[in-house]
Amino acid sequence: MNSSQVRRMIAAGLIGNVLEWYDFAIYGYFATAIGRHFFPHEDAVAQLLSAFGVFALGYLMRPVGGVVIGHIGDRFGRRAALTFSVAAMAIPTFLIGLLPGYATLGLLAPIALTFLRMVQGLSVGGEYTSSMVFLVEHAPDGRRGLMGALASSGAGGGTLLGSAVGAGFAASMSDATLEAWGWRIPFLLGLVVGIAGYLLRRHVLDTVPTERRQRAPIVETLHDHWPIVLGFAGLSVFNAVGFYVGFVYLVSWLQTADGIAPARALEINSLSMALLLPVVIATGLLTDRIGRKPVLMLACILGFVGALPVFLLLNHPSALLAQLGQLGLVSMIGLYGGAQPTIMVETAPLPVRCTAVALGYNLSLGVIGGLTPLVATWLVDRTGDEITPAFMIMAAAAVTFATLLWFRETYRTPFIGGSSGATAAYA
Repeated sequence: MNSSQVRRMIAAGLIGNVLEWYDFAIYGYFATAIGRHFFPHEDAVAQLLSAFGVFALGYLMRPVGGVVIGHIGDRFGRRAALTFSVAAMAIPTFLIGLLPGYATLGLLAPIALTFLRMVQGLSVGGEYTSSMVFLVEHAPDGRRGLMGALASSGAGGGTLLGSAVGAGFAASMSDATLEAWGWRIPFLLGLVVGIAGYLLRRHVLDTVPTERRQRAPIVETLHDHWPIVLGFAGLSVFNAVGFYVGFVYLVSWLQTADGIAPARALEINSLSMALLLPVVIATGLLTDRIGRKPVLMLACILGFVGALPVFLLLNHPSALLAQLGQLGLVSMIGLYGGAQPTIMVETAPLPVRCTAVALGYNLSLGVIGGLTPLVATWLVDRTGDEITPAFMIMAAAAVTFATLLWFRETYRTPFIGGSSGATAAYA
């Protein structure tokens, strides 16, 4: 590919991630308003728990989405999978912006919201992993780590965009206006990104499997490669808990624990996400020089040792100290997120690469990541200890570190396709 084709390929791979995480970000950031509109509880904590419960249900659809979209990618090509996933996110995002609340539709309102979130969860279950496979497979020589990091930065960029849009509307509207209808506008704007993604992906270079297999990709994956799937799930635990505590749940936490105004909490999160992107990309470049495992293990050690001090810093009414605390989370999560995509794609067998990566990754992100904001909210309310989420990050770091011991280094492994070379990277 020439440089123009490479740029188009990167843009096509990233834009779906941007949309996916833009939507999930604005849902997390406006969870309080969504809870009041769609759930008839009088207690604010109960409303927030209900809103994050629907968030979790959407995430529980991720393994299903990983299987469905992974099947499309392994059977019909990466472009078909990526086109399907971006449409399955854009349309429900737009409809959430139009959906009337409980006062208008009654019980139908939370049911419809739950259904739309489940469709989005199905989409995100295949989008991120399919895009990382697509980008790493098309990487120039010696740049697979960078391309995997770019896939991760698409997720961070979407979260940043959602945070920035939320902060902009929070700063430009009164609290009453934002509560009444202003929170809907960011959801409606998601349709614009979706249309752009569809147009970009229509003409992208594709990777189509050439083998005609007798078994469905999910059957082959579970029968022949289940240890790799479990390994990918373990690799994803730290990412699941760390990211969703640090960049989704924390916005609401800063408001309830520290009394920081919503607009200021969004500004803190936006700055942290902006700094996360260069950390992720620099990490990808670093893994191309020294390998994937050293960086991943360092990130887990930082998560285990540093989570508690970071939350002690965050648990302070000073916005400056809260910002410094979240930057500590940026260093941990950025190091890990920049290195994880490539090691998974390099390890996965080619015939079922989309399915294996999607299933393993989404088992953790769907179950553990989706439940993280809900569990963190419940634990803080139940224990009265506002630094409880730090212990969740520490436990996740320990699980992933132990899993890493079973993986071999892959950055010098020939990446020529076929299952034999890829499977050899797994101990």
